[in-house]
Amino acid sequence: MKTNNNKDKQENLKNKRYWIWFSLITEFGNVKKQKLLKEYKTPKNIYNIKQFNNLKDFDENMLKAIKKKEYKEKIDKHIEYMIKNDIDIITIEDKMYPKSLKEVYDYPICLYAKGNIELLNKERMIAIIGCREYSEYGKKCAIYFSYNLARKNVIIVSGLARGIDSFSHYGTIKANGKTIAVLGNGLDIIYPKENKRLANEIIQKNGLIVSEYALESVPEKRNFPARNRIISGLSKGVIVIEAKKKSGTLLTVDFALEQGKDIYAVPGNINSLNSVGTNDLIKQGAKLVTNYEEIEI
Repeated sequence: MKTNNNKDKQENLKNKRYWIWFSLITEFGNVKKQKLLKEYKTPKNIYNIKQFNNLKDFDENMLKAIKKKEYKEKIDKHIEYMIKNDIDIITIEDKMYPKSLKEVYDYPICLYAKGNIELLNKERMIAIIGCREYSEYGKKCAIYFSYNLARKNVIIVSGLARGIDSFSHYGTIKANGKTIAVLGNGLDIIYPKENKRLANEIIQKNGLIVSEYALESVPEKRNFPARNRIISGLSKGVIVIEAKKKSGTLLTVDFALEQGKDIYAVPGNINSLNSVGTNDLIKQGAKLVTNYEEIEI
């Protein structure tokens, strides 16, 4: 039975080899990839491009990226790793691709996924985000909200980062709930390393780890703001627990506002730097929450 499953996975990934190749290209982003797909229909057709059909903003450097030998040589290696490690790739053409993400302007062309991919299209999802340099108060709040919402069958979405993200995943696991971790690197890397055990627990508890980044993609600083649009894009709303005045957490809030999502903020100590961002969000109109039952989902 397991052999047949492996054969099916192998066949599925071989059918998506050109999508894997397309995801490896980093010289241009999702918006231009969307335009290429609109013009050429499939990644296989793009793979075989000789020259562009007079497309605006598409130059010789982009054509060189498409012809880059390094990307083409990696395809089989990636497929082999994905089969061995139960990693799937979900493309925008797949039924399992989350409908909510297609509403994001620069939606990812592909999602690499490990775990329960059925979670991607569930209705009741909420993101919980906050500081990496958390306080004990922030830790307790993250566990409180994630645990209690998970018990109500709400799927908790976060970023597997140190601090509030980690405690949000932990709280969900403690409640025997489901959680989705969105990474800013390839699924062959767990960052930070200290969260490897947590990542394994998420999978074991029928949760999911996803990333738009191909294997071997390292956790570069620029990846995390982009990752945040997926966290908010998957979710009905965002709960903010501890955020400094200027932080990546507030970038996620910006994405969520653009996407029309609900913003909830947990108030904090006025003398704490970790509370400046959340308290400001409340002043600006975010819903102040002190109880999980106040989350509308």
